[in-house]
Amino acid sequence: MIPASLTPFRGVYAATLVPFLEDGTLDEARFTQHLWDCTRAEGIVGILCNGHAGENHLLTREEKRRVVELAADTIGKDRIIVSGILSEDLDEACLHARDAIAAGADALLVFPPFSWAVSQDHDAIIAHHAAICEAVDVPIMLYQSSVGSGGMAYSLPILESLLRLPGIVAIKEGSWETNAYDKHRRLAARVAPHVDVMASGDEHLLPCFAIGTTGSLVSLAAILPVSLAKLWRAMENDDLPAARRVHDAIQPLANLIYGRAPSGRATLRLKACLVMQGKWPSCRTRKASDIIAPEEWQELSAALHDAMALEGP
Repeated sequence: MIPASLTPFRGVYAATLVPFLEDGTLDEARFTQHLWDCTRAEGIVGILCNGHAGENHLLTREEKRRVVELAADTIGKDRIIVSGILSEDLDEACLHARDAIAAGADALLVFPPFSWAVSQDHDAIIAHHAAICEAVDVPIMLYQSSVGSGGMAYSLPILESLLRLPGIVAIKEGSWETNAYDKHRRLAARVAPHVDVMASGDEHLLPCFAIGTTGSLVSLAAILPVSLAKLWRAMENDDLPAARRVHDAIQPLANLIYGRAPSGRATLRLKACLVMQGKWPSCRTRKASDIIAPEEWQELSAALHDAMALEGP
């Protein structure tokens, strides 16, 4: 559901999580409820499914497609459905892109394959994105990865080339560093002013929102949708005191989820928060090594309790 607007993608998107049953299969009923929960707040314009928080790299092709189908059937009439595309193999990436559109996605977000962290190959990166843009006739979003992710964090010349590709409408900007974010925002304004630059580093939302943003695609909104919508609305209204109140409530939790090593357990911690909220019975992920120590559970619980003060009933 892409609205008829000069800025149709502007706003906050919840990057959804995926619940699993005891046998490891997708819990469709709980995922459907999760979709309603994520998008209940005014200001949440859509979702990003099959993202990093949605364990894209650990789902089968059929599961990824089913996630999009459930999202489209549940909230597709009122919310924008963005599906992540992540594959080392270009042909497979194009196949998954077509799957997502056939299942009901409105737009795609192309993630850099993890192998790109080793080194950057300008021509290969451009060719990967260009092929996906040619494979499907839908809006495409880019992903600017963390400054600590090696070659997955595009250089300015690579990002400029990507911004010039046809069909690019937005960047999920996850540099995790405010100066890098500002450089990329300024680059886009110069070479592709039609492209939305969305501040999406969950630990850096207030400063990046203050610099300027057209939205955000964040997994923190999957557990605190009301708070994220309030933060967005406050900054849209130039109400810095209100934005600071939201920041003060949610920042300790964001730091525990994303800033604690190993950072790869952020999805596990997000799911644990849903368990603490009484929404999910389990924080099971597809990683066998994913565990939370009792003391970490207690810290998360205390920070979540404080953050929930803004969520309401």
